[in-house]
Amino acid sequence: MAEQAQYEELVRQFSAFGAVKREMGRILPSDCPAGSAAVLTLLGRHGEMRMSRLAELLSVDMSVTSRHVTHLAERGWIQRSPDPADKRSRILHLTPAGEAQLDELSERTTRLLAERLSDWSDDDVGRLIQLMARLRASFDDCRAAPPRPPVRPPAPPEAEQRTAPTTRTPASAT
Repeated sequence: MAEQAQYEELVRQFSAFGAVKREMGRILPSDCPAGSAAVLTLLGRHGEMRMSRLAELLSVDMSVTSRHVTHLAERGWIQRSPDPADKRSRILHLTPAGEAQLDELSERTTRLLAERLSDWSDDDVGRLIQLMARLRASFDDCRAAPPRPPVRPPAPPEAEQRTAPTTRTPASAT
């Protein structure tokens, strides 16, 4: 088990991590604030869901979730459909425009991380990923589910051999 001084330093590092999150937030488009980006990311990762599940994953009140959902629906990035199991509830899912916005967010975030971590080795980046995932799991983070592969139309067989899979990881989903 780590020493008290190590935990104290960890607390200081967590506090300082706010600067990293703020810089990542500055790269978001003006019409897609961090809360909206988080909703898009969660719908992209977990697929369609009820608003109550989204609120749970966001760890915010239902009223806050509702405001995010309204903002995204007004932009055509998500759609609210009646839940076949309970007509009073709505199922949320990404629209093609929402998928495109999520792709843009992912590209921006990936570019920033690649720029800022350009002097890190692949092994260091891999270790950071493993340790962050382990930390989240230690806190029973329900968002730590493995990412769903993006839904794309099947590629021709020759294209499949040339392209590598990608994952979406906008900063605001953390």
